Amino acid sequence: MSYLGLDKEKTSKTVEELNVLLADYHLYYQKLRNFHWNVIGKNFFDLHEKFEELYDDAKLKVDEIAERILTLRYTPISNLTDYLEASNLKESKADLTDYEMIETLLKDHGTLLKQMRSVVETADKAGDEGTIDLIGAYIRELEKTSWMLDAWKMKTTDSHKSSK
Repeated sequence: MSYLGLDKEKTSKTVEELNVLLADYHLYYQKLRNFHWNVIGKNFFDLHEKFEELYDDAKLKVDEIAERILTLRYTPISNLTDYLEASNLKESKADLTDYEMIETLLKDHGTLLKQMRSVVETADKAGDEGTIDLIGAYIRELEKTSWMLDAWKMKTTDSHKSSK
């Protein structure tokens, strides 16, 4: 760790949180593949494409999280059994409606955001600006995606809350 100037003990706690996030992203990725393959109905074209966009992004994040763990000189967890055990997310069935798929993803986004904030908090205590920067960008992106999916669920007669 001397080449990064970080405390090994504090960094190990960040890595624990990153490994949970890595597991979460693996389950999220697979859930998006599931939904991409199994979405049906009038929203098929839009959601099929959106789910592919989201799983492509999740795949990149899986690699970046694992590489951050390696940069910190630890080993990322890397098998399905460990992912299922460590993850805060649960698998989904294939027979959900399009609306249920979006509801499921929004719930998972809340869980992912909570884990990301835990990573940032732990990394902050370790003085790990690299991890904070990486995960901070993920938070911003996932919040925007969540807003868009939530807007998809809304009826055209719904409106946003006024700030007044």
